Amino acid sequence: MLEHPKPLTRALLSVSDKTGLVDFARSLVELGVSLISTGGTFKAITEAGLPVKEVSDVTGFPEMMDGRVKTLHPAVHGGLLAIRENPSHQAALLAHGIATIDLLVVNLYPFEATLARGGSFDDCVENIDIGGPAMIRAAAKNHADVAVVVEPSDYGAIIAELTAHDGSTTLPLRRRLAQKAYARTASYDAAISNWLAREIGEETPAFRALGGSLIQPMRYGENPHQSGAFYRTAEVRPGVATARQLQGKQLSYNNINDTDAAFECVAEFDPARTSAVVIVKHANPCGVAEGASLREAYEKALACDPVSAYGGIVALNQTLDADAARKIVEIFTEVIIAPDATEEAIALVAARKNLRLLLTGGLPDPRAPGLGFKTVAGGFLVQARDNAVIDDMPLEVVTKRAPTEAERADLIFAFRVAKHVKSNAIVYAKGGATVGVGAGQMSRVDSSRIAAWKAAEAARTAGLPRSLAEGSVVASDAFFPFADGLLAAAEAGATAVIQPGGSMRDDEVIKAADAAGLAMVFTRHRHFRH
Repeated sequence: MLEHPKPLTRALLSVSDKTGLVDFARSLVELGVSLISTGGTFKAITEAGLPVKEVSDVTGFPEMMDGRVKTLHPAVHGGLLAIRENPSHQAALLAHGIATIDLLVVNLYPFEATLARGGSFDDCVENIDIGGPAMIRAAAKNHADVAVVVEPSDYGAIIAELTAHDGSTTLPLRRRLAQKAYARTASYDAAISNWLAREIGEETPAFRALGGSLIQPMRYGENPHQSGAFYRTAEVRPGVATARQLQGKQLSYNNINDTDAAFECVAEFDPARTSAVVIVKHANPCGVAEGASLREAYEKALACDPVSAYGGIVALNQTLDADAARKIVEIFTEVIIAPDATEEAIALVAARKNLRLLLTGGLPDPRAPGLGFKTVAGGFLVQARDNAVIDDMPLEVVTKRAPTEAERADLIFAFRVAKHVKSNAIVYAKGGATVGVGAGQMSRVDSSRIAAWKAAEAARTAGLPRSLAEGSVVASDAFFPFADGLLAAAEAGATAVIQPGGSMRDDEVIKAADAAGLAMVFTRHRHFRH
């Protein structure tokens, strides 16, 4: 027996996305449903030769104010909101000649698409839907009697249910559609409110809304006992959320998190200046390098920590070519992400059926503003994206010895990478490549020692007699509170240091650097990443 079946006799259709509209309308008509419509939707249905009544004939008022006012009328909202089993509601319908509406089909003006294509302020305002959200919320509130559809992908479910249940919809379907409807209007309003906050320079609005559309449900989240899903927001930024996956199995929660970390890091390297590769494991870079080619950069990045690179994520800042692809597929890799790939490279990757290849069409701008979110019990934190870039920071030499040109280049490289390493972060670099990375330790000294140990292990793996850290430079994401972390780097063989500065003991650290013969520069910018 059906749970609260409701016959569907009258539907209102008003959509900006006409995908599947005519076929859906035809199916409704064949099932005996009478149609009401507006504007372009009415025109499309009429041109298909289907019977449909214009909403102005229902309301008695023409569309006005460039279409801003057409459905905001009791003849529409009364038909949506009337409780069918409420005698007073039925009496009101009868007294005012209002007919009930059993199905509302609305998708909203394309505000997000207008924003994504860089529409002007006025264009964005004109694409803010008013009547659509009002009708959607009304129909969703009255889902005990009314079905509401907000995207074409649900047309099939409506037709299947009507066909299976003698022209009626069931409460479970109507409730599912109502939940989606409220989520859609919430996501829509979130995009608008966040856009307006940016436009007026409001960094801490009294209410902060979040919204997104489902990209894919996941088998689980970070761990198998956690549920997970991936959503796309209105932000226009090349990356995992907008990438085209050419092959490989579905990305996992951890794959997506790690791939995003890798791609954001590699975007720090201007593709017009250099080829760059980032290898990430557990959201931390385990190898980063620049090179004359992507293959050279990959080989240098891999040499930093070949053990951790196994099963990692590889991000590139240029089009993946066959030479680089041939080298990358020699070891097990979970994901390759790049702006583009040659056909030969795609074919080489295709031979590894479980390897995912993502193409983004571009790189995210490391200087672009944006927001980051982190949940806490009972709330969430919001902050501006860390869009500080080392190229924009004047480097202040604070030691007696200034860095050499080679050291200076490596210092800039190392600090560029340190921005994307979990705090406390220490990065050793030499010759445009990381040679040791220490991440996520409670003590900066421990991070420095771990990075030095990694450099020594990499040298042993490569059959070299001395640690890769010898003759390197070292970057710290935050100041050295004591000289011990800096001295640990000197003991490992580093010759120059880059750090934000700002410690109460800066003088003590500078004196220690001078005593050790180190060159040191301050950036006055911290890059904590927790």
